[in-house]
Amino acid sequence: MTNADFEKIVDTNDEWIVSRTGIKERRIAPPDMAVSDMAVKACQRAIDASGLKNEDIDLLILGTVTPDYKLPSAACVVQEKMNLPNATAFDIVSACTGFINGLSIAESFIETGAYKNIIVVGAEKLSSITNYTDRNTCVLFGDGAGAAVLTAADDGSGIQSTFLKSNGNLRELLWIEDGGSAHPIDENYEFKGRHQILMNGADVFKVAVKQMCNSAVKVVNDAGIDPSEINLIIPHQANIRIIEAIAKRLKSSMDKVYVNIDKYGNTSAASVPIALDEAFKEGRIKPGDYILMVAFGGGLIWGSALIRW
Repeated sequence: MTNADFEKIVDTNDEWIVSRTGIKERRIAPPDMAVSDMAVKACQRAIDASGLKNEDIDLLILGTVTPDYKLPSAACVVQEKMNLPNATAFDIVSACTGFINGLSIAESFIETGAYKNIIVVGAEKLSSITNYTDRNTCVLFGDGAGAAVLTAADDGSGIQSTFLKSNGNLRELLWIEDGGSAHPIDENYEFKGRHQILMNGADVFKVAVKQMCNSAVKVVNDAGIDPSEINLIIPHQANIRIIEAIAKRLKSSMDKVYVNIDKYGNTSAASVPIALDEAFKEGRIKPGDYILMVAFGGGLIWGSALIRW
């Protein structure tokens, strides 16, 4: 769905969208495609690339705010569709930070020996919760999924450090007000957009820049490396201005920052793993490289992870 498509449905134009967000187009799933369908494709590709078999996976962690159903978790649906007989599965609701949150959980489980082979997936069908009459938010979001398989390593590679933080006092800056147990949708409900994404863009921008920068610095310091040693930064693809601010704070050139927001827009929990996969396949990541991933989303919640490939 291109910016030209949006010019037909809301009062906007390509120059306005690109200059403020960096987005030129985004992918929209068809009506009959659920978030589990996208997650299955990403998970299967990741498992196949890892050399493992489906029965080797013993845990599936799915980050999403757009599950197939309120009950059960989308992760359980993915497990059934993929036939993962030896896995347990659960969702995490961390919005755009979902994949990094999943990595942190998986790291802890592997370190304790509770699970051996874990697949972490971020998948979103944001088109299902986007208000396409709100010109300020509808141009931002796209659909997609990305996944990674994690297992133990003894060569110093893998996750070096992670960091997660949240502030529920700011939840109303980016939320869906209605549809949960606090404000359920019943037969008398008036659909006026409160069951879709509501965002105070200016305030979210300010917090996002500050906290994503702080998160990035935190994991780099915790890992005991110098920022100059980072080979590639993979930020959540929410806004090109936020991405540029992070690069500046870390004193890094944009050449070291992976950007694909122009093609996909904001895909929430899917954003970081999609970018990670594309960067690897483009040859931007090599053995021994330090990769910094950082994200920020509704909650408000933010986090980062430093890995060595």
